[in-house]
This record gives sequence, structure tokens and C-alpha cells, in this order.
Amino acid sequence: MASKDIATHRAGAEIYHGATLCKQKARELLDKFRLPETLMPFNDLIELGFNPTTGFMWMKQQKPTKYRVKDTGVSSYASELTGFLEDRRMRKLTGIKSKDMMIWMTISDVSIDRGDPNKIIFTTSMGLWKSFPVTAFENEPEEVK
Repeated sequence: MASKDIATHRAGAEIYHGATLCKQKARELLDKFRLPETLMPFNDLIELGFNPTTGFMWMKQQKPTKYRVKDTGVSSYASELTGFLEDRRMRKLTGIKSKDMMIWMTISDVSIDRGDPNKIIFTTSMGLWKSFPVTAFENEPEEVK
């Protein structure tokens, strides 16, 4: 499904290749939309695309990975990640799961709380949500082997 969405939004998109350039551009994109620059791991990206007309963003990495962010738990990232960027929000996400109480939950939305910009909210596809302080994303996530 992610590959099909990527193909749909490729026309008119800014596309970058190579780990160093993709990491730099991904951080710039998140910063532009006022999201924490270390919200997601960017170490093994092979392609990053962003369509400024639709707001669609995608990332391709070498292999699926798991990372731990201080005080938030473990998250799993598929080899293809997609979503739509808006001011302080990523919506319709695909390829991201978070483990909570031994259950993997698909993350579909990440947003900065409008009422309290020091909180970031993660919402599942089932409507469940959890908030964390934005400061939890100040440091690089660590890979879980």
C-alpha cells in the first residue's frame, strides 16, 4: 500500500537519496512543520520524498528497525514510512508501531498539542492516544537490536 501511495504523490515531489542528505532534509522538513527534529530515526534512509502540493511525505530505509526513545518506549519503523505533514502534525501515517504494555499499536497521527505546545500526542488507528513531553524527543533515539 505504501509503495502505491508513493507512486501517486511522486509527480511534483522533492526527492532525495543517500543517508546523509536524507537525514538532513528530513530534519529540515520536521523543523519547517514545527515538529521535533528527532521525532523519528533517520540513520539508514535511502530515499526521502516530499510533495509540497499535497503535503505527502515518504521515507524508505534499508530495513525495518526498532528504536527506543527515552521515557516513551520502543517503536518499530517499517522499511517504507508515509504520511501527510501539516503545521505541528503528521497524519495518516503508515509504517510506524509503538509497543505499550506488550502490545504493538499502529500509530496513525502525531501532533503537538495546541493547548500545550510542550506536549506531543500519538494517536493510534483505533483512536487511542498517549501524550509525552516534547523534551523526550530532544535526543537521538537509540536502536534496539
